[in-house]
Amino acid sequence: MEFDLRLSNIIEEDTEFIPLLSSEDEDAINNSAIPDTLAILPLRNTVLYPGVVIPITLSRDKSINLIKEVYKGDKIIGVVSQINENIEDPSGKDLYSIGTMAQIIKMLRLPDGNTTAIIQGKRKFKIKNFVQEEPYFKATVEPVAEIAASTDDAEFQALISSLKDISLKIIQSSPQIPSEAGIALNNIESPTFLLNFICSNMNGNAVDKQRILEIIDVKLRATAVLEHLTKELQMLELKNQIQNKVKVDLDKQQRDYFLNQQLKTIQEELGDNSPSQELEEYAEKAKSKKWSDETSNYFNKQLAKLKRTNPHAPDYGVLSNYLELMLDLPWHEKTDDNLDLKHAKAILDDDHYGLEKVKERILEHLAVIKLKGNFKSPILCLYGPPGVGKTSLGKSIAKALNRKYVRMALGGLKDESEVRGHRKTYIGAMPGRILQSIKKVQVANPVFVLDEIDKVGRDFHGDPSSALLEVLDPEQNSAFYDNFLELDYDLSNVFFIATANSLSSIQPALRDRLEIIEISGYTIEEKIQIAKKHLIPKQVEENGLKKNQLKVPDKTLEYITENYTRESGVRGLEKAISKLARYAAVQLAMEEKVTNSIEISDLQKILGPAHPKDKYQGNDLAGVVTGLAWTAVGGDILFVETSLSKSKTPRLTITGNLGDVMKESATIAMEYLRSHANLLKLDTEVFDKWSVHIHVPEGATPKDGPSAGITMLTSLASAFTQRKVKKNLAMTGEITLRGRVTAVGGIKEKILAAKRAAIKDIILSKDNQKDIEEIKADYLKGMTFHYVETVEEVLSIALLKEKVKDAVAIN
Repeated sequence: MEFDLRLSNIIEEDTEFIPLLSSEDEDAINNSAIPDTLAILPLRNTVLYPGVVIPITLSRDKSINLIKEVYKGDKIIGVVSQINENIEDPSGKDLYSIGTMAQIIKMLRLPDGNTTAIIQGKRKFKIKNFVQEEPYFKATVEPVAEIAASTDDAEFQALISSLKDISLKIIQSSPQIPSEAGIALNNIESPTFLLNFICSNMNGNAVDKQRILEIIDVKLRATAVLEHLTKELQMLELKNQIQNKVKVDLDKQQRDYFLNQQLKTIQEELGDNSPSQELEEYAEKAKSKKWSDETSNYFNKQLAKLKRTNPHAPDYGVLSNYLELMLDLPWHEKTDDNLDLKHAKAILDDDHYGLEKVKERILEHLAVIKLKGNFKSPILCLYGPPGVGKTSLGKSIAKALNRKYVRMALGGLKDESEVRGHRKTYIGAMPGRILQSIKKVQVANPVFVLDEIDKVGRDFHGDPSSALLEVLDPEQNSAFYDNFLELDYDLSNVFFIATANSLSSIQPALRDRLEIIEISGYTIEEKIQIAKKHLIPKQVEENGLKKNQLKVPDKTLEYITENYTRESGVRGLEKAISKLARYAAVQLAMEEKVTNSIEISDLQKILGPAHPKDKYQGNDLAGVVTGLAWTAVGGDILFVETSLSKSKTPRLTITGNLGDVMKESATIAMEYLRSHANLLKLDTEVFDKWSVHIHVPEGATPKDGPSAGITMLTSLASAFTQRKVKKNLAMTGEITLRGRVTAVGGIKEKILAAKRAAIKDIILSKDNQKDIEEIKADYLKGMTFHYVETVEEVLSIALLKEKVKDAVAIN
């Protein structure tokens, strides 16, 4: 029995109403007139009885609108319970037909912002028809006539007396029910209201209370309530007997076992001494696991600990999750590798155009496994600009090996526990994402892609890149330790593939454990082939087209690549092709004439104006040199300009938003030229008469990197000698104070940028010759490469012999 005394504070503050009725009040309620039409308020899990006052908290907009509007008028509403309490927005068919007319006594605005209404039941009614459902329910109703019990009926009086006695016993036997409830019962005069009051507050569900409300014979209703309360009292007495039976003198150690002992006693009363079904399932699953003796013993120890733990204690959930992890992890379950090298090569060639180095490395891996029978999986790191297919390559490798594929994004990862997991002593502890991913794919040898490993962060939570050292070390990951698992887990069978856009931000110790495979940007010819084989079919399918409804000729693809995309990968190209596909889809949807074949003349209308191309800006002035640069999205050309001005206090000025490395290159170039002025037949005194200003245009774009040394030196030499640089010439390389030209990176991207700008001659360090040899000869047609070792060679190739007309007399 659950007496609700939430009204006590309200009653003390407002004495306009008393929730306990006298006989006169009951007569007034029974004789209340019921309107033909009532606004209907649906209640969930609550049944209102005539005469009873209850508070209701309003959460639904319909209910709030109804109460506010009716409260301004006669304050009379109809209250009906929902058949299914889980329905958030019920319709008329979801409500019982029998309800109680009620009067709104008071509306309260609680401190938490909710609206509460105090209502008192009046008379029962039956819904005939719903006449409105918005903005709230309205229905035509008719009163329900009850068969009242005679005041001279001794049997009815005995029933009421028994109900009061049993209710008082329940109150006395239940410490959670306040003693004020007994006082309220003793002060009720009317037998009918006493019956309704007990019905409203008894411990029962809404279905039982509604069933009792619908009994029109008051005497039969009293009998039904007596049966319900008798069962409730018997259950309460049985519960007290069980509690008394297990009651012992508890000290601090025994207190933790109290609730568990109660559960055992209840099981004895029910004749059920078996363990819980959940623990039985754990033990049964463990039998099928091929664990080592150490792991098996540890599991059994934790299972025994779980059996002794109180199910309501926080530790129970942590232990349960831990055992489920041990059972769900694939300890020895593996997929069989497909060692057919021809099959693997066919899949790799079909999914990816180019990428010969990566394909060669995968085939090497398969060949070793096939010959040796086992092989520790390498830790490959695919390094290259965005959009060249590093992540999608992992799926192709998994497909070629017949392994499952899983990917973990590391971008922005700062918390070490994301890798190693939390210690299970904490509430809400969980394993790291490495083990969670292995658990998800249910095999111990998937292809595992660690995406964006160069973007792992670090803060006060720890250093995730250091936690990855053990994961990515083939000599250590056979015994990977997760803080939550607390057991060694073998990751040596996992084929890890990391991806990165830049190697500079990877921790050196972590980089040392990776096998770096550089994926350079694609040439125009490669992009065209990728578009034809992969991008166009993909966009045709994604945009609801058929194969013959979008055709893009090679010339159009070449024009898009050269004029609408500038990155090394194909992401921008895919976006452009997607735009073409959507254009065709709009034509089809509007039943217009479809442009099946996209020509170059159609591109401006579909894609808009083309991007300005990297243009060679000529060499009409001395001091202007074209350099080659590498960026995160591919290669680019840049221009270095040098101007001289007479000055009594010569100085070197460097502008163009340059980083420290490029500023150092400019300083080294200036110092080399000063110390080797004789190479250019310059008087050393000129450096004391002229201020030098070196500028790299597009100052809004930050620039840095060790590749502009020879470019800056050539620009300075051209300015001081007033000899122009050869036409269609670009260069990249770094210099030393001894005049050596050193190798630089990103050669393929730089060559592609030079080709876009129609540059014919390129000066490179002799050490970069091997990079050129790795590029297909077809892509290098029309270009001449000059491999140099010293600065003298650079200047002899780059500078014209004659001076600029009207040249300034530097000496």
